Amino acid sequence: MTAVRLRSFAMLSAAALSALTIGAAAHSANADTTSTEMNGQGVLAGATTASYFWDDSSGRAGDTGLPAAGKPMQKGLAASPSWPLMTEGYVVYQGKKLPFFVGDRGPGDPSSRGVMLDLDAKTFAELTGGRFNPDTLGVDGVSGEGHIKIQYVITKWGDGVGKKAAPVPFETGAWQQKDAASTATVSVKK
Repeated sequence: MTAVRLRSFAMLSAAALSALTIGAAAHSANADTTSTEMNGQGVLAGATTASYFWDDSSGRAGDTGLPAAGKPMQKGLAASPSWPLMTEGYVVYQGKKLPFFVGDRGPGDPSSRGVMLDLDAKTFAELTGGRFNPDTLGVDGVSGEGHIKIQYVITKWGDGVGKKAAPVPFETGAWQQKDAASTATVSVKK
């Protein structure tokens, strides 16, 4: 009888935690900007869910043209729904650390569900052990996985418009507002 009660308690706790997590993800990627296990210094650190894209102006796979910063599609280019263009940092996934810079806007709708960073497909492939497919502009060998939980560290804010804080969904319009937020450095826990 005790095992049944423990299992019921565990299921109830998991359901409650899941509901809290989903609610928090819809509001922000991670309000706790200092809880991380990465080394180094940054101006902002946190965790979020990342997806991938490859927008090479070819018109294939639904791409829309040159990325917003005017830089050609390349490894390390990421899209953010709220950070200023040309913001720099790095992401960590399962111990792999790779640099990125914000060169585009997005993801759109997924950001309302907590997907706050769109990595280029080559970076996503390297992080996950997949392979970039130049014919489909997708990532092969990741069992259909298109979203991963990552940690991020912003090392330098871009000078343009956008919110210099934890990422917020695209529909907030933060990507088009000039943010004069402090750029004080935060220590990133080891």
